[in-house]
Amino acid sequence: MNIMAPDNVPFCVVADDNGNIFEIPGIVMTGMSLARPMVPGAGDIMPLPAGSDLFVMPGRTAIGYALSCRRFVEIGQYRGRRVHPVAAFVAPGHMQVLASACVPREQGNRLPLYCYTAAGWRDGKFYAACACVDRGRRHAPSSFTPVVVRRAARKMKKKYPCNRIVRHLIENCIERYDCPNAKNFALVRWECGIPVSTKCNSRCLGCISRQPSTSGCCASHDRLSFTPTPEEIAAIAVPHLQTARRAIVSFGQGCEGEPLCEAGVLEEAIRMIRSRTKRGVIHMNTNGSMPDRLERLFAAGLDSIRVSINSAQKRLYTAYHAPQGYCFSDVLKSIKTARRYKKLASINYLIFPGLTDSASELASLESLIVETGASMLQIRNLSIDPEWYIDTLGLGKFHEKAMGMRQWLMRVRRRFPSLKIGCFNPACESMRGDV
Repeated sequence: MNIMAPDNVPFCVVADDNGNIFEIPGIVMTGMSLARPMVPGAGDIMPLPAGSDLFVMPGRTAIGYALSCRRFVEIGQYRGRRVHPVAAFVAPGHMQVLASACVPREQGNRLPLYCYTAAGWRDGKFYAACACVDRGRRHAPSSFTPVVVRRAARKMKKKYPCNRIVRHLIENCIERYDCPNAKNFALVRWECGIPVSTKCNSRCLGCISRQPSTSGCCASHDRLSFTPTPEEIAAIAVPHLQTARRAIVSFGQGCEGEPLCEAGVLEEAIRMIRSRTKRGVIHMNTNGSMPDRLERLFAAGLDSIRVSINSAQKRLYTAYHAPQGYCFSDVLKSIKTARRYKKLASINYLIFPGLTDSASELASLESLIVETGASMLQIRNLSIDPEWYIDTLGLGKFHEKAMGMRQWLMRVRRRFPSLKIGCFNPACESMRGDV
């Protein structure tokens, strides 16, 4: 067991019923690899990144490591008070190394759709079990001044009074959800996310825009309620591409379904955009379910795609994404299609410590990268209740020892030295190899 010297170990943090967070001296911060508690190694933690949040986990009992008896202990009470685990939701660009260590206190209490990373406290600082994989600042809180964003948003609404996408991006995405991409649209810089689809042909377990009433948890975003016209899309995409720094417009946002379900609208919109400007990147975040439709979009002028998978193993992919009318081979074909058209193809890899860093999953991922020719791996922390994920995918019987997320990352980089690894969709400068 890898235990740090006591002088350097962050302490376990918990919260009382009033949300007050405090550390427990003598009890070491602990994380989970799948369902196995672990004390993080020296390189597995870092000071809590700016822009991160701390969450209390109700209905759970925290696990820590007691230095006095050298064993893992459950912490349901402290000094006569009931306490709850505290987890970090780390800022974009940071890879979860260990999940928060806890066990369910009561059945049927499902956590909201966020990522719960192990957190601790030492010497006046919070720490999290994560590692930086992308230093891009396009989502950093310090990149946004609230008064400037509000002013820019009002200006956009005045400029496009009848455009439903603009109204959605400002009134829903900025004002309700504080969405960085929507704020960057208002500020005319970097990536402008344009939602287009109300429909989806996946039933992903952790879908953040639509959950069935039987799931036991609520979607964290409301899904787009209308299908925009090609004219509405082009009206905001063209000026953004023409003037924004490191300009990207992207389809396939958290507040919509699958953009390939609206391929006809998108094909017309992309042709319209490219007839007016060749500048910037037109990108799509997709499940890669319909390679034939994707081929039409590449021919129209689509520049890049990012295809989401939770696992490179067909069984685990299907259990999570629940594809409707397509299969895993279609996803692989879509990535290959992008490479055939000489377009950038990224894998949006939804990581889960203990599964992602297992030898079998790594081998499957390596085979997938070789087979498809994907040129970028975007590391995304899976936002889901860990117990729900483990139960649904049958990972409770998964006894393979994990190598550790940092070791996994080093193995991927060693195996594929030319593979771009990060978190954000690359602009044209990055696609050419510039920083």
